[in-house]
Amino acid sequence: MALIVQKFGGTSVGTIDRIQHVARWALDSQARGDDIVLVVSAMSGETNRLVALASQINPIPFSREYDMLIASGEQIAVGLVSLAINTEAEKRGIIQRNIQNRAAVAAPLLGHQIGIRTDSVFSKARIQAIDTSTLHKELAAQRIPVIAGFQGVDAENNITTLGRGGSDTSAVAIAAALKADDCEIYTDVDGVYTTDPRLCSKARKIKRISYEEMMELSSLGAKVLQIRSVELAAKYRIPLHVRSSFNPVEGTRVVSQDLLGSMEQVLVSGVAADTAQVKLSLQNLPEQPGVAAKVFGALSRASIVVDIIVQDVPSNGLLTVSFTIGQNDALLARKILQELRATQFSEMRIVEEADLAKVSIVGVGMQNHPGVASKMFSLLAEAGINIKLITTSEIKVSCLIDGKQAKKAVEALHEGFQLHLTE
Repeated sequence: MALIVQKFGGTSVGTIDRIQHVARWALDSQARGDDIVLVVSAMSGETNRLVALASQINPIPFSREYDMLIASGEQIAVGLVSLAINTEAEKRGIIQRNIQNRAAVAAPLLGHQIGIRTDSVFSKARIQAIDTSTLHKELAAQRIPVIAGFQGVDAENNITTLGRGGSDTSAVAIAAALKADDCEIYTDVDGVYTTDPRLCSKARKIKRISYEEMMELSSLGAKVLQIRSVELAAKYRIPLHVRSSFNPVEGTRVVSQDLLGSMEQVLVSGVAADTAQVKLSLQNLPEQPGVAAKVFGALSRASIVVDIIVQDVPSNGLLTVSFTIGQNDALLARKILQELRATQFSEMRIVEEADLAKVSIVGVGMQNHPGVASKMFSLLAEAGINIKLITTSEIKVSCLIDGKQAKKAVEALHEGFQLHLTE
């Protein structure tokens, strides 16, 4: 008997037919003798609908109210999935409904009901602790806990949300707290690919990938797993299995690097593209200590993630600082920078360049092979693609380019590093 946490994303519970499919899948898993814990996302499109409603009232909504609103999508999904499991269990003769309707296989639970405690950074909260007593009680009674992903509560019992893709993090955190044997992430694709199949028709499914590579790919635009879920999995050595909820084939295993073996440490494992990047350049800043700290400190307090940073000192002695952020943070970042200009840097000029893309190559094999970056630059040059900014680490190289050239860049890099070849 194994304890398995199964997470189903929005597309997997996007219709009643798919919800009923999840119910059958969960009961089949339990029938094989495993203890099953489900974590579900909101139905596909539901969170976007709620965000759009909030934006009609306030483009930068108040955080606590915003989290209260968008967390409701998961509550609906939990109710429907639990109802489907119990209905299917009744059809199979596993349970019989009594007058009080108490006989059930599924146990619907929201974040606060199982004590998912987070900090108070609304819309980007981090999990601090999980009380597993309720889950152990339900499992001991041979029930299937159906948990709302993406949400928790802070110390003052305010509902908080974990950011886009946060149900992945919920699932891995619950798996870690329960010391689960496996954490299966069910989505609309059958694994992790060498790049986005929508950008490159030759994208190939990867059988196994290291936590480190998966973290880089997630942070660089690959939308299969939220980066914080991979960080947690790496920290607690939780095995991840990314697979399709519509196709029972083996997916992609995310494992520790030492389990890959040297034969599998290919030079480049994947190409990622983030087509929602904005470049901000702050010109005419005074050249004095503490300027960067004030700028990036203000952005950090608003939980805005800054990526590529370049600082330049022109001949006039005034600083120019350029950096990239996600498009979703652009409106808030602009407001913060305008406040800084009004209160501290009156001469600062804010120049914004939108519709940019960040293309990246990732691979643990890059650590021991010189010349990978230069090959990337050559491939982009041969494709006629101009590079605006560059950033590197031990296992990745990223280039900021015009967003309209993202598809061409991905295809050139995927072909140039021969990622289309089979493992």
